[in-house]
Amino acid sequence: MILFLKGGKYMEHKKTYINGKWIDGSSRKILQSVNPATEEVISDVVENNIEDTDLAISAARKSFYETREWRDLDTQSRSDILLKIADKIEENLDEIATLESMDNGKPLREAQADVDDAVHCFRYYAGLIRTPAGGCYGVNTNFGPMHSIEVREPVGVCALITPWNFPFLMGVWKLAPALAAGNSVIFKPSSETVLSSIRIFEIFDEVGLPAGCCNLVIGPGSLVGNRLAESPYVDMVTFTGSTAVGQNIMRAAAGNIKKIGLELGGKSPNIIFADTDIEAAVEWAMIGIFFNQGEVCCAGSRIIIESSIKDAFVKRFAERANNMTLGNPLNNPDMGPLVSKKHMADVLKYIEEGKAEGATLCCGGYRYTEGECAKGYFVRPTIFDNCTSDMKIVQEEIFGPVVTIQTFDTEEEAIAIANDTVYGLAGAVFTKDGARAQRVIKELRAGITWINCYNPAFCEAPWGGYKMSGIGRELGTHGLEEYQEIKQINMNLNPGVIGWYEN
Repeated sequence: MILFLKGGKYMEHKKTYINGKWIDGSSRKILQSVNPATEEVISDVVENNIEDTDLAISAARKSFYETREWRDLDTQSRSDILLKIADKIEENLDEIATLESMDNGKPLREAQADVDDAVHCFRYYAGLIRTPAGGCYGVNTNFGPMHSIEVREPVGVCALITPWNFPFLMGVWKLAPALAAGNSVIFKPSSETVLSSIRIFEIFDEVGLPAGCCNLVIGPGSLVGNRLAESPYVDMVTFTGSTAVGQNIMRAAAGNIKKIGLELGGKSPNIIFADTDIEAAVEWAMIGIFFNQGEVCCAGSRIIIESSIKDAFVKRFAERANNMTLGNPLNNPDMGPLVSKKHMADVLKYIEEGKAEGATLCCGGYRYTEGECAKGYFVRPTIFDNCTSDMKIVQEEIFGPVVTIQTFDTEEEAIAIANDTVYGLAGAVFTKDGARAQRVIKELRAGITWINCYNPAFCEAPWGGYKMSGIGRELGTHGLEEYQEIKQINMNLNPGVIGWYEN
């Protein structure tokens, strides 16, 4: 249990969890969790190495292939345990959200929404595995009467690697379906934000998950993540994060052809037609790019707007962006700090490159250090106008509160600009013309799309991208299927000699 001290601070040495035990690991190295709003160290965390990672893999394999406690548990009992996990998360929602806000920098209300979504995610998959799956198929009788039966089985040992921008929620997006399917897992969160991941493993321990079915390793992706991806003893690896790291994961996994799922970067278009409600479009555009400080893979970082309303839209957009409050995330400002000093420097570098490329800076574009933001990694919401598709700030994922403005005059031009990217994660269309909305959405090469809104996500619906934005889908029924193998069983209904051969 985490004990919060005065001012939202706490200090506790956090261990890692392998084979049902909390351990210090063999490296004896320590990570420091830093509050990005105050630059204060809030916890010491064990850092794992290759030896620890191999121990976790061994524990997961023993759990799945030998002891089989979780794998062989009947569906109803497994579902009941997932519901207990959901109840525990709900009971501790405010505590977990506070921890997430301190560790990541997101405003408290956003962290609370994340944890609430995580509760629903566990409950969704607890219910989904109780529904019928597979089926029996009518087949030809060339070999006599037969049934062909489809059954779903767990993949085996699954390595789950998650990013720092939604530590708790995206962890649950992987953990809930992987466990629901009956797999044993090794979970590796980002080293930047590990505290809420440790908290959910405390809950796993409390509800009594069998030893070895859920293991936690903490450490650099280049070491721990790569080991998980390349290991022949890991049956599946899923990763959410940057496209560059996803490519490395894919290369490492290629050696043993394991199952793989990748949810990667984005540079998503937000197309706004002249007939839309400007005030509503502005607010949704703000949600699209400034929610979670713009540290969102599906962020609407490219606004593509019809020329006739561009000036009016940009004026109102800048007004509202300039009025946004920044501050300690526990006080629920409009935006909190970026996750780390290094990431802040990366975002500020992109802003300087945008200026050099000739884009017009409309607002923001600098580190904010006023009041309670004197310390911390705060960047004002930033809008660039008069952008072109060849600019770096238009083509590369910035992963911060930075948005570009481009214009179009025809529907076809809007679609062409929107698809002019190596990514294909998300996109949106704003228009009062329902037929046009459908036409444009169908032409967007993206896996997640919205009409007259931006960013809502639901555990019941599939999540994933096209092109360099990834492989596979999370959430919904597809999210469960990712962690399952499909087996064909053919049954002869009339056993005996069929006389296929004459002699």
